[in-house]
Amino acid sequence: MSNSKISPVTGHYVTVDVDGLQYKVFYLENGTGQPILCQHTAGCHNHQWRGLLEDEEITANYRVIAYDLPRHGKSDPPENTEWWKEEYQLSAEHYSNFIIALADALELEDPIFMGSSFGGNVALQLALRRPDRFAGVLSVEGADYSPGFYLDWWQHPHANAAQVCASGTWDLMAPQSPEADRWKTWFYYTQGSEAFKGDLHFYSVDHDLRGKLGDIDGEKCPVVMMTGEYDYLTTPEDSERTANAITNGSFIYMPAIGHFPMSENHPVFRTYLIQALELLQEKREKKAANA
Repeated sequence: MSNSKISPVTGHYVTVDVDGLQYKVFYLENGTGQPILCQHTAGCHNHQWRGLLEDEEITANYRVIAYDLPRHGKSDPPENTEWWKEEYQLSAEHYSNFIIALADALELEDPIFMGSSFGGNVALQLALRRPDRFAGVLSVEGADYSPGFYLDWWQHPHANAAQVCASGTWDLMAPQSPEADRWKTWFYYTQGSEAFKGDLHFYSVDHDLRGKLGDIDGEKCPVVMMTGEYDYLTTPEDSERTANAITNGSFIYMPAIGHFPMSENHPVFRTYLIQALELLQEKREKKAANA
């Protein structure tokens, strides 16, 4: 007899070898069908995707996989190096290589990649670097360039880093989002302050696709960008401009939601996500018809 109080979501560890490093990576999953590989925002973890993981309509057709990036949540730093002797600064190359290695380790066939914020930015990196590996990418709150957020005071010794990092999320969320979900998003961020600054090195320093968007093969790997009305870090205008510069790129404007759509208000976000998944499917069918 099934217990309705037990979530269908399951967790596992997988060993990922990439760029000479070995990681023990934790991921949550639920559903059957085409895989959707989900990247959380900077300094956070895969709990952001719990609403999606437990969404019965979407998981009836898709295998949703939400992982903790190394150094986040339940995924440790690398196993085979003295990582504590070096400052953590995430790069576009290693970030992209890791996600590809993770998809390979999980033996994912024809996966869709979806990431938010710095995950939305790496979605563009993946479409540029390995369009053959993904059926499409969903760039949530992403753009070609997101400068200005790599700041020393995220980890200043006179500040409570956990509270500073968490409180920085508050005015990025829509006031219409449920108060309890906004506080959960804040709470998630109190747990990841040690990784936050290093993540932002990718977000605001190493990620820069200005002048390179025309090199993305959007026919081979369709790109759909989605950005919330209340995001002032990567504005809807930034995302729309980026999508318009990509061949076969599309943009979905998300009213009444902010920079953390999947955790601050999943019921609203899911309506836009369904549109995006349908759009990806249309692009794939059109490609197959023209093949």
